[in-house]
Amino acid sequence: MYKLFVNKSLVNATTLVGTVVGVQDGDTIEVLDTGKHPHRIRLAGIDAPEKAQPFGQRSKQNLSGLVFGKRVEVDGDKTDRYGRTVGKIIVNGLDANLAQVKAGFAWHYKEYASEQSASDRALYASAEDVARGAHLGLWRDPKPMAPWEWRHGGKNEPTATSLASGCPCNAAALCTGPKGGHYCVAPNGNKRYH
Repeated sequence: MYKLFVNKSLVNATTLVGTVVGVQDGDTIEVLDTGKHPHRIRLAGIDAPEKAQPFGQRSKQNLSGLVFGKRVEVDGDKTDRYGRTVGKIIVNGLDANLAQVKAGFAWHYKEYASEQSASDRALYASAEDVARGAHLGLWRDPKPMAPWEWRHGGKNEPTATSLASGCPCNAAALCTGPKGGHYCVAPNGNKRYH
């Protein structure tokens, strides 16, 4: 069994204590509790770029550097639709969720801000503003796409350049797909990958 503590500073919150044994992306980890039971955890209050998005891998690497192999406390009592516990990750007294935002590798997830304490809402929003203003992490991109937009259609729209800008296939357009692959689109609509 895992240790479960009531955290008096959070209303209706519980704390899971364990070791981080996996980092799936910039906002999802796996924690092994003291009874060796795995728990998939979604970091509360943030949304990181998807792995196939620009800065997705960098976000994952940053989170991994913060928590992988370390003993953490997970404060949270909510379960998302994928069965993951949603919580704040505390490692050596550091709020890893907030650290992701400060480093510019996650957005403050304002859609769920009402689930945060007032002080966390203010801290996360301010951290995003500072990271954005300093062009840290994903904010170096002139037009970063929020992950919630990427998941709901933005990822399926390829970018295209005209033949004038140099399609190597002598086709009508050179396109870049959602995962970065390149292909040419012939006038008849056929794609040729390269």
